[in-house]
Amino acid sequence: MTLAVVCVLAGLVAYLDVKLSAELMLWIEIGSVSLILMVLAVLVFRFGFQFDLDQFKLKGVTVSALGPALVLSMFSFVGFESATTLGGEAREPLKTIPRAVLQCAILAGVFFMLCSYSEVLGFKGESSKLSDSTSPLHLLATKAGISPLGVAIDFGALVSMIACVLACTTAAARVLLRMAHGGLLPAALERTNRKHGTPGGAIALAAGVMLVSTWALALRGVAGSDMYDWLGSLSVFGFLTAYALVAGALPFARRALGRHSHRVAAISVLTVVVMILIVIFDLRSATDENHARIPWIYLGYIAVGLALYLVRRRQPTAHS
Repeated sequence: MTLAVVCVLAGLVAYLDVKLSAELMLWIEIGSVSLILMVLAVLVFRFGFQFDLDQFKLKGVTVSALGPALVLSMFSFVGFESATTLGGEAREPLKTIPRAVLQCAILAGVFFMLCSYSEVLGFKGESSKLSDSTSPLHLLATKAGISPLGVAIDFGALVSMIACVLACTTAAARVLLRMAHGGLLPAALERTNRKHGTPGGAIALAAGVMLVSTWALALRGVAGSDMYDWLGSLSVFGFLTAYALVAGALPFARRALGRHSHRVAAISVLTVVVMILIVIFDLRSATDENHARIPWIYLGYIAVGLALYLVRRRQPTAHS
C-alpha cells in the first residue's frame, strides 16, 4: 500500500506541474539536510572537534570491501545530472543547467563526505557497527542528547523517499518523451497535456514500472533493504555506462566544436578508467548468488535494448 501511495503521489505531482515538483523536492531536501547538519553540529559541540587520522589512512579498508562501498556511494551520488532532462523547461537553460549540475555535484559531494566522516567518528566506542545500523543518524542524535531530531530525520528520510521517486519519475518521463520524439518509442509517449504541458503517458509509464517492479519483489517477501541493495546495484551499472560514454565522447565533441583541450581529454580518460574500476571491484566482491546475477541481468537488459533499437530504426516512422 505504501508503494502505491508513493508512486501515485509522485506521478500526480510530476503530471500537474514540473515547477511544483522541482520546488517540492527542493524544500523537502532542504529540511532533511538541515536536520542532519544540526545533529552533526551538536555532536561536535558536545564532544569537541576530533581529527580522525585513521579515516584518511583508510585503516581497516580491504579491497574486498571496497567494491560494495563504491557501488553504494555511487548509487547515493547518481542523479546530480537530472537537471539536464528539463532543458526545454528551464529559464536560460544554457546558463541555468550547467550551473545546477556543477553546484549539485560539488555540494552533494561535500555533504556526503561530511556525513560519512562524522558517522564513522561518532560510532567509535559503540557496541554496534555502523554497517549494521539501519538508522545511524538516529543513534547519533540520541548519543548527542537530541533524540527528537533523530525521529525527525527518520521522518524526513521517509518524505525524501517520495522526493526521490518524484525526481526519478520526472527525469525518466523526459527521457521517454525524447526517445518517442526520435521514433524509438511509441508516439503516444511524446504527447503532452495542453493545460500542464507535461507528458502524461510517459509519467504514467515511468511511475508504473517503478511500482510494478518493487511490488513484485514485495509480494515475494523481499525486504526493503534488499530491494535497495539489488535494484541500486543494478541501476549503478546503467549510470556507470552512461557516465563513461558521456566522458568518452566529450573530447570528440569539443574537437568538433574547435575547442580541443588536452586537460579535458585527460580528465575524460581518467573518468572512464574510474568507472571501469568500480565495475571490476564490484564484480570481484560479489559474495552471494543474487549479486553475482546482477551483471548478467544488466547485460541481458542492454542486449534487449540494443535489439529493440535496431528493430525500431529499420521500421519507417512518422518522424523519418
